[in-house]
Amino acid sequence: MGFVVTPQQQREFSEDGYLIVPGLLDERETNLLMTVAKSDRASLTEAYAKKDASGGESRLVVHNELDHSPYAAIVRSQRIVMAMQSLLADEVYHYHHKMMLKEPLIGGAWEWHQDYGYWYDNGCLYPDMASCLIAVDRATQENGCLQVVRGSHKLGRLEHGKTGGQTGANLERVAAVLERLELVYCELSPGDAIFFHGNTLHRSDQNKSQHSRWSLICCYNTKHNNPYVESKHPSYEPLEIWNDQDVAKHLESHLSE
Repeated sequence: MGFVVTPQQQREFSEDGYLIVPGLLDERETNLLMTVAKSDRASLTEAYAKKDASGGESRLVVHNELDHSPYAAIVRSQRIVMAMQSLLADEVYHYHHKMMLKEPLIGGAWEWHQDYGYWYDNGCLYPDMASCLIAVDRATQENGCLQVVRGSHKLGRLEHGKTGGQTGANLERVAAVLERLELVYCELSPGDAIFFHGNTLHRSDQNKSQHSRWSLICCYNTKHNNPYVESKHPSYEPLEIWNDQDVAKHLESHLSE
């Protein structure tokens, strides 16, 4: 049996709006994911850039549908899906997944935002959604690791507008929040993960280091939150869950093709 959320971890997620899980992927899986990601020329050519308020650029590749890619295998992984269902107290389905590519020295910041600040406009009535970020590279303060505000999911949805080329939360409201709640830098080793609620305020700084900071983010919605309008992200469809041991096999088979 792989990772299973404990009652204490459920309480932490409910109170803090995030949960860090060291070693969610084992060493073999982590090395396979890193090899797949760094050699995935097709995805690299599909990546598009988002500018921060200072003009720095971060690139990302978003996939709204599940196929037979190695990333889709991780999205389907039992340890992640079952953890999401425990944390959100409902069946979940794949909303989308993305590779975030923050390159050395030039990788831009991601401005303060809540994911539900975007997803609200896609017809999702509730903020009962969450993401699992898996570190492909080591994530540190120097190379722009994820930052979260502990307990900020309890604030409700903040107003969002344009910040540079991105959509960000109202900065006056964010400043007031930061005076009252704790800012946490989520430094991760490759294979570590952080689960975070759709209303958790988060951002990342520019990458000023010599090291890349890539991550895979798997996003899920709850069945009861099926959007009432169509959008670019999918509506509810039962998610086929894979045994964890099949994930590494799928990654290996992809590399041997």
